[in-house]
Amino acid sequence: MADRKNLIIGLLVLIIILLAVLIFRSMMYSPVYNPAGYPSGKMGPGMMHNPGYNYTYGSGMMGNMMAVYYPESRPIAQDEALKIMQNFAREYSSNKTEIEDFMVFSSNYYAVLKDPSTGQYIAEILVDRYSGSAYPEPGPNMMWNTNYGAGRAQTGGKDYDLAESEKLANDFLAGYLPGAQIIESKAMPGYYTFDFGWNGIESMLSVNAYNGQVWVHTWHGPYIGDINVTS
Repeated sequence: MADRKNLIIGLLVLIIILLAVLIFRSMMYSPVYNPAGYPSGKMGPGMMHNPGYNYTYGSGMMGNMMAVYYPESRPIAQDEALKIMQNFAREYSSNKTEIEDFMVFSSNYYAVLKDPSTGQYIAEILVDRYSGSAYPEPGPNMMWNTNYGAGRAQTGGKDYDLAESEKLANDFLAGYLPGAQIIESKAMPGYYTFDFGWNGIESMLSVNAYNGQVWVHTWHGPYIGDINVTS
């Protein structure tokens, strides 16, 4: 009986991974952004798009890894990005879902969603800084999140708490970016996200609470700043 259950779980995980690969592939080769329009058909809870902000080749949720911008391209305003995030946050829980840790990177506006009834963080979201598209953050948030991502198939207890995960993150940084330090931490469902840098926040990474794997958030671009927001 146990073997049959494990087989079913294994097949479900395989199906989720295959679907994720197909989704990510379509995102990497998303439509071209231009001054006259914007791409449609993105997947995710309530994808939102604002026209008029452009780059010639965009990767959508993959963090603009292949984006080539027009010289006249300009990012949307922070206030506009925050409004988009507030609307998008309602897709997750309720109108009471809070937005915290609003951060600005060269490619994305980033924020964490919090359930005020429990005080727990539930997801990480992004707004593309040029297209205005809102979507769940890729990487750990999609693959490891045990509430809203593929991590829902995860069974068993966590092997790493916040302190242990921070040690793993520091051990990794010693080789990845010597001299960098963990600056802030967030306990997410199924994983932990850490801001790190040399003399301040420069980027972030996540550690899987079940297997200790490290995932660097390479899709943001350089860190610009943050705004203290609870909404």
